[in-house]
Amino acid sequence: MSDIKIAVQEAEFDQNSEYRWLSQSDSVGASVIFVGKVRDLNLGDEVSSLYLEHYPAMTEKALNEIVAEAKSRWDIQRVVVIHRVGLLHTGDEIVLVGVSSAHRGDAYHANEFIMDYLKTKAPFWKKEKTDKGERWIESRDSDQQAAEKW
Repeated sequence: MSDIKIAVQEAEFDQNSEYRWLSQSDSVGASVIFVGKVRDLNLGDEVSSLYLEHYPAMTEKALNEIVAEAKSRWDIQRVVVIHRVGLLHTGDEIVLVGVSSAHRGDAYHANEFIMDYLKTKAPFWKKEKTDKGERWIESRDSDQQAAEKW
């Protein structure tokens, strides 16, 4: 069984199931899970929904490269990355990044690294519906700065 799970899907995910998979081994001392959700406010405007598109081959390649880089930097055991696409509404979960390790430091750092790189290196196109109409979301300088710290 692989120690990496990557999925891009429309379906919801089950955090408890992913935690159990991450933490199966008795050598796991820490499991860190991050879940991102659709906010109801962005750039001062009320957001009602978000539509995510991707090009599957390009996205899967980028996600695999990000996880491989994390595994080369930290002593981690299992990694799960689930990113949703399609139409999502306020409060819906968009992404789950989970990392397990013998020690919490490796799990924390690897999880944050993967999330920072997802925001800047993974090819997802996001259009949000606001109270003022629809707009594509541009990458932010703060996301780029977060990724550059690694």
